[in-house]
Amino acid sequence: MSKDLNKVQLTGRLGKDPETKYTAQGNAVTQFTVASNRSWKTAEGDARDDTEWFTVVAWNKLGEICAQYLRKGSRVYIEGRLQTRSWEDQESGQKRYKTEVIANDMIMLDSKQNSMAGDYGDTDIGYSEPEPAPARSQAPQP
Repeated sequence: MSKDLNKVQLTGRLGKDPETKYTAQGNAVTQFTVASNRSWKTAEGDARDDTEWFTVVAWNKLGEICAQYLRKGSRVYIEGRLQTRSWEDQESGQKRYKTEVIANDMIMLDSKQNSMAGDYGDTDIGYSEPEPAPARSQAPQP
């Protein structure tokens, strides 16, 4: 069986403060948007800028940390995977889709002086969700 890859790495700034909700089981789910900018020159030499907005979802401890320390304008590094969810629109009855970045790693890139998030030092700080242990297969018995 081949192994596929679904990995996202991005840096940018939060568009608004994170919003946290809790599942019925008590798991934190924090959502926020990150604006990632790029610049390029056209064939004529004109400078162009573009901003891409990403919806990021962080679960459990990572979600709680994002909610505690990140604010609108915070500069972050996010690593995760893309996931598309779907639902039926209540008003139109149409099926809707939304692709989100499910974060498993976050690093705050603001320095202490530039941060609105609190006192966490001059160095980058972050958190990674622990990865589940790989499944072990049993060796064939003689």
